[in-house]
Amino acid sequence: MRLQAHDRHPELQAALDHLIVAGGKRVRPALVLLTGNMLGADHDRLITTAAAVEMLHTATLVHDDLIDGALLRRGNPTLNSHWSPAATVLTGDFIFARAAKLAANTDCLPLMKLFAETLAIIVNGELTQLFSSRGIANRENYDQRIYAKTASLFEMSARAAAMISPVEQVLVEIMQEFGRNIGMAFQILDDILDFTGEQESVGKPVGSDLLQGLVTLPTLYFIEKYPNDTNVAILLNGNFASEPKAMIELVQSIRSSECIKLALNDARSLVKAAISILKDMPAGEERQALEELARYIVDRKI
Repeated sequence: MRLQAHDRHPELQAALDHLIVAGGKRVRPALVLLTGNMLGADHDRLITTAAAVEMLHTATLVHDDLIDGALLRRGNPTLNSHWSPAATVLTGDFIFARAAKLAANTDCLPLMKLFAETLAIIVNGELTQLFSSRGIANRENYDQRIYAKTASLFEMSARAAAMISPVEQVLVEIMQEFGRNIGMAFQILDDILDFTGEQESVGKPVGSDLLQGLVTLPTLYFIEKYPNDTNVAILLNGNFASEPKAMIELVQSIRSSECIKLALNDARSLVKAAISILKDMPAGEERQALEELARYIVDRKI
């Protein structure tokens, strides 16, 4: 990953080093490496695929931070906190391009097609969220949104690793389903933490999604159980931007309700389903680690 800015403009190298040092959970490349090692993938192609996936994820974060106006991520300053929007966008574009080059270095045309399609899904999902997802309380809309935003890249990570492994198509599809399930669970947990986490840890105000009119799973359950709540009416009428006090009250109501547990149960069900389909995979340390990774997703506090 560090080598991808070698011999380029020094600011690009500095930006890439900053992003790598900032860290993160590295869940997606871990998913690639564990899946590929379990299924017997070539080591070098597997490392390249994992790096491509993580660079794609990193590039999406660079653009997300600019779109959201975020000044911190994981406690570290974002690129847009000290660079112009133009420089930030161009840096994100550069990282996208180098991620694509890494994907091409696997010499696997189907993987390259999958990589491009996943990026299109992510971008389309972000545009849909920007233009037509505010104040919408619909489970189908929510599932589509979190698939595009998060689960599609988890799905790609597991599928790509299986695609470069010497296995039959049925196992590729099983790992694709595994990745999708844990990716959906991962985003549901993020949405729960938006209510239950602390601002210092989460890196953004508690309930920030709802304050922007984005209805996530805890809110969907709250609307279902308390449809006559005054603040729910304000949200559904599209007045969330002009009534921030009401949205803060709604955040507190959801935070103290049983709806957090209901959303968590959904995430745990997805993880349980993901673990159950691993039974058809080769037994060993990698499969056990994939099961532990799936459990971690719903057990993490931040």
